[in-house]
Amino acid sequence: MNSTIPSNVSFVQPQFFYINGFSNIPHVKYYYTFLCFVFTVTVLGNSFIMLIIYVEQSLHTPKYVAVFHLAVVDMCGSTALIPKMIETFLFDSQFITYEGCLANMFFVHLFTFMQSLTLLALAYDRFVAICFPLKYHIIITTTGMGKILAGIWILAAGVVIAAVGFTSKLSFCKSIVIDSYFCDHGPIYRMSCSDNFPNYVIAKIGTTILLAAPLTLILSSYVCIIVALLKIASEEERIKAMKTCTSHLILVAMFYLPISAIYIAANITTIHPNTRIISTSLSSTIPPMMNPIIYTMKTDEVIKAVKKFNERNKTIKNQNL
Repeated sequence: MNSTIPSNVSFVQPQFFYINGFSNIPHVKYYYTFLCFVFTVTVLGNSFIMLIIYVEQSLHTPKYVAVFHLAVVDMCGSTALIPKMIETFLFDSQFITYEGCLANMFFVHLFTFMQSLTLLALAYDRFVAICFPLKYHIIITTTGMGKILAGIWILAAGVVIAAVGFTSKLSFCKSIVIDSYFCDHGPIYRMSCSDNFPNYVIAKIGTTILLAAPLTLILSSYVCIIVALLKIASEEERIKAMKTCTSHLILVAMFYLPISAIYIAANITTIHPNTRIISTSLSSTIPPMMNPIIYTMKTDEVIKAVKKFNERNKTIKNQNL
């Protein structure tokens, strides 16, 4: 589908874009039905973990401030992406207004970057807790964690605002078809017919600062953690300290491994659009669904808080009978 705008017009801002999505995949609507399930579990799971952290005083710590923040970011990110995908493809509404497309681009990319940076904040918490245990409560405070989270909001929002701002300056005189499942910055700026070098630069900056750098810092922090654990004489204490990192390590693997695999594959070979779309859409939707489940199942502090919450509810119900 190409626009019918004359080629002699220097700047063209289309009224709408067409989100192409998958091409020639039979029964693809089952995939979007599956995403309905994913979204429901994501909202319920993250709401539950937020509720537990809010009501249980024992979880009012810097670490769980960051976990609460991750739950908020996960829920907002899924809300920005999945309902629009379902509306677009399950109900055949693939046209999106120009302004709506820029808004969709902003929120999806913002919350993706925020997930990355929040995982880095959690890695910093674990790094200080294990490498500097005696200074943990001095270095990591609730106020300090709040400042860190505020800082990453400013950083992520600044980069995404710049990307959206540069996109709004592009001219689209050839095509309005976006070869993605949402208003993805990359496919959109590449199909413009004007100078898109600023978009290329901001895309590289965003990928480097908000995805690659956090992953590098997280991996570096765990190298330091392993070195610190090897210095602990007691194997029991070593295992106990490492268990506090298990949930975070699983979250890091779920978030970064698919993204890294897609990025590496794209630079080595040509990926079929359908493969890229299903890989990136799953890597964007499955981690937010799994994060609260992993924290509930794998973290002793949360398990104890859930048990206390259930016991309190049973007590209240018995008193009301």
